[in-house]
Amino acid sequence: MKLYDYVRSTAAYRVRIALNLKQLAYQSIPVSLLDGEQRSAEYLSLNPTGLVPSLEIGEGVITQSLAIIEYLEEQYPEPALLPTDPMKRAECRALALDIACDIHPLNNLRVLKHLTSTLGHSEQEKLAWYHHWLKQGFAAIESKLAQSDSPFCCGTEPTMADVCLVPQLFNARRFELDLMPYPRMVEVEQNCLALAAFANASPDKSV
Repeated sequence: MKLYDYVRSTAAYRVRIALNLKQLAYQSIPVSLLDGEQRSAEYLSLNPTGLVPSLEIGEGVITQSLAIIEYLEEQYPEPALLPTDPMKRAECRALALDIACDIHPLNNLRVLKHLTSTLGHSEQEKLAWYHHWLKQGFAAIESKLAQSDSPFCCGTEPTMADVCLVPQLFNARRFELDLMPYPRMVEVEQNCLALAAFANASPDKSV
């Protein structure tokens, strides 16, 4: 497997965690979003969206982090990243989608660059935008997690929801969001980072 990757991409970070949890070997191929490598003709022929991650396997290329993680779950079911109970599975997917669909797209690199370059907003205004959407999303997730004292988002083992949560918190710290209002999220994050699969996927480690 080849993972087309950018070290600080939260979406790529998710996939690195999932691959580590599944104990799957892969080759990381860096795609520098800052240098525009995602817009090269070579990369666009692989992934026309010009986004990371992309996972190249024998049958072809899979794009979108959650689609990749679902594929890994189906092909390599152990350890499971989704609960067995249908309702719990739906709740776990909902938490993952809260992050991947409602929080992350508003705060990813291309949106932030558009705010400052094309629309002419200042860095301070960009940060205010970033914090607004994070606070709104994090408040909802904190409320959901506060309903349980489980060590992870959806029980006693890490799941797809944790795989999404940890990278989003890493990104929030990069942009200096105060995480004091979200103690359950931070608690779950620390439980995750105590596991090598999460710690070794971090942008703080070489990929």
